[in-house]
Amino acid sequence: MSFNLISISLIAVALAMDAFSVSLTKGFTQKYLTKSQILFYGLFFGGFQALMPIFGYFCGNVIANIVKSVAPIVGFILLLLIGLNMIRESLTGDDEEITDHFSFKEVTLLAVATSIDAFAVGITIALLNDPILISSAIIGIVAFIFSIAGIFLGKKLGNYFGDKFQILGGVILILLGFKILLGL
Repeated sequence: MSFNLISISLIAVALAMDAFSVSLTKGFTQKYLTKSQILFYGLFFGGFQALMPIFGYFCGNVIANIVKSVAPIVGFILLLLIGLNMIRESLTGDDEEITDHFSFKEVTLLAVATSIDAFAVGITIALLNDPILISSAIIGIVAFIFSIAGIFLGKKLGNYFGDKFQILGGVILILLGFKILLGL
């Protein structure tokens, strides 16, 4: 058994970076998020980051090759569409609708898009015969913490720099999509 707490913690931090970036964006584009909505983001990002390795672990190598080739494209398309929509809404000048809008559908799509690579980590954990539940819990907890921290930091930056962060948020999501697509 090759389980190493430091290794899985580093993997968890690396996986949480996408969720942190998206959370940062949501923090500075949605001014009036309630504490329960912020908790919802954290639970969704952390939950998907925790579940995807479990799915990868049980799906194994047969599905791995199919998902591995399609996952970057799916992640890219989801983030591209959400990012373009954010930019479009910002340029129309309808800031109140943008900043106050909390969408269950959007948070679900963002959580899926940022956790697809965790599926591949689950396959790796299976191949190494490491304990999936401990690894998955660590990955989920780290993503939860990073998501909450990203939203709070984003809110601070958004309050300081103003509403033009909506465009920057869209650009960040699009760039994150390209990062996923290119495997960087």
